[in-house]
Amino acid sequence: MVGSAALGAFPISPSQLGALLWGSQDVPLLVQSVFWDIRMPRVLLAALIGVSAGAAVAAVICFFLGWERLWGGWLLPVMAFAGGLLAVVVLRLLNSGDRSGGPAKFILAGVALNAMLGSALGFFLFSASDDALRSMTFWTLGSCASASWPQTLVLLVALVLGACLLARHVRGLDALQFGEDEAAHLGVEVSRLRRDVILASALMVGAATAFAGIIGFIGLVAPHLARLLLGGVHRFVLPGAVLLGAVLMVLADLGARTLAAPAELAVGILTAAIGGPFFLWLLQRPSSRIST
Repeated sequence: MVGSAALGAFPISPSQLGALLWGSQDVPLLVQSVFWDIRMPRVLLAALIGVSAGAAVAAVICFFLGWERLWGGWLLPVMAFAGGLLAVVVLRLLNSGDRSGGPAKFILAGVALNAMLGSALGFFLFSASDDALRSMTFWTLGSCASASWPQTLVLLVALVLGACLLARHVRGLDALQFGEDEAAHLGVEVSRLRRDVILASALMVGAATAFAGIIGFIGLVAPHLARLLLGGVHRFVLPGAVLLGAVLMVLADLGARTLAAPAELAVGILTAAIGGPFFLWLLQRPSSRIST
């Protein structure tokens, strides 16, 4: 993360980097501003993000209506978070009271909801003005370029709250791998486990997408890579997925800032380019099992 913050179209030398980290004031003010006010919030934000189609639709509506600068720019992330949370609530209601389909039904309902939200997203993109369209397009491809310390702190709080909620259920998640009935026989309150996991996911994913837009595949690649490296025990998989996701996003954001410098790529382009081949490789492995 520190190395990523030092690299970019405006380079920071190793000696300047060392002085910045030790709190020295002998570094030019421009270098201090680039490192602390632009690069570090962005790198930290990149280490904390995820995706949601519901959040994307709400954010695009905000762009469409020209509201993205209201409330000092905070209306956009608020609407995006609300949209992501609403999508999760709708998905939960569609699956409430019926366990016959198991995880497969839940996933298929999510695919259908995602398709409908994608249709709404396409409509607003088609109907937008040229200026709004550029903002929408860049946002839907994902970027950490607008990161600030207040945004990063809000996202950090959301991540900590969600992670603490998930950490309470590591044993229940282990038992759930054998099926809902088996987990219930082992004393797991399956309905409560589902509720808390969905709530934690909505909190973290909605907050991340609210600030960074749609950045695909990180939320899929990191957990599966963690399972390949660490096995299926959730007290290892959950922190492993967090750290791997952070590493992948910091590297992807570094690539977005440097590969076409001084121009900038949308980070979602790079994550999709990496994530797609990874999943194809995963599917081709004889012992592959896509976890749900």
